[in-house]
Amino acid sequence: MQAMVLKALGQPLEWTEQPDRTPGPGEIRIRVTACGVCRTDLHVVDGELPNPHLPIIPGHEIVGRVEALGAGVTGLHLGERVGVPWLGRSCGTCPYCRTEHENLCDAPEFTGYTRDGGYATATIADARFAFPLGEDGGDVALAPLLCAGLIGWRSLTMAGEGGRLGLYGFGAAAHIIAQVARWQGRSVFAFTRPGDGVSQQFARGLGACWAGGSDELPPEPLDAAILFAPVGALVPAALKAVRKGGRVVCADIHMSDIPSFPYSLLWEERQVLSVANLTRKDGLEFLSLAPRIGIATKTTAYPLQDANRALADLRAGRFDGAAVLVPPGVTTMAGA
Repeated sequence: MQAMVLKALGQPLEWTEQPDRTPGPGEIRIRVTACGVCRTDLHVVDGELPNPHLPIIPGHEIVGRVEALGAGVTGLHLGERVGVPWLGRSCGTCPYCRTEHENLCDAPEFTGYTRDGGYATATIADARFAFPLGEDGGDVALAPLLCAGLIGWRSLTMAGEGGRLGLYGFGAAAHIIAQVARWQGRSVFAFTRPGDGVSQQFARGLGACWAGGSDELPPEPLDAAILFAPVGALVPAALKAVRKGGRVVCADIHMSDIPSFPYSLLWEERQVLSVANLTRKDGLEFLSLAPRIGIATKTTAYPLQDANRALADLRAGRFDGAAVLVPPGVTTMAGA
């Protein structure tokens, strides 16, 4: 197998060749056909998330085919297309796992952070945390659903049922969840970097009724706002934008410090919530719903060997939607 490996924090990933690994009990080996590039990967590479398991193969929006089964694996078969998300394993025994909150597990493993991920031609996954994907849709188009979509779905659920929804940071997750929110009959208000007319036009093309800079107030108070941009200063900005009793949901795993703000912004029963990881229930719900919604992901495909360029382009905001890595020998025509 070939892989792009992070050997030192803050350094470029290195192309390596390794022997294929044998799945252990309860595991599967997946031949990777596409892997999304997520902002969380930047947080890992840049050392903003503590204690990654180095050296590590990043990537947690994995699409591929099962090519080997470990002992005891049931419910999956060779050749089946599956997806692997950020939560790669939970302990199953802590108080959170026992009460259907495995996203808060006390001893979790995270794909591409504490266990090897999908910036590779093959990967090993816990079979219990691999979602069957069926045969509808291309591999590249499906990859962003495995994190941008799943975390976006959990964030949307936490935002409540209000009809006026603000999305701060219109990237991979927001462009998916905007489509879900419109399907649900909500009005979407998109907030981008100030002056980013391209992203604002992109948002309007996906049905946003208003698009403007994150330094602007929407034309009417929001029922809820979701922050997909990891910028703490957006928390008080979003609180200003939501109505009394409104919610601000912070969707990122890492965010810059939230500046102090007057209590009056939080008063009148406004709430600030954070999203941590996901549960398998989230995944099954969203992935079964996505085909009915007809989500169209906008993707930019890169060869696996160009992972560093994809990460740099993500950091600089050089594309709309999501970047996806394609391993050697996999054609984007088949996977788009």
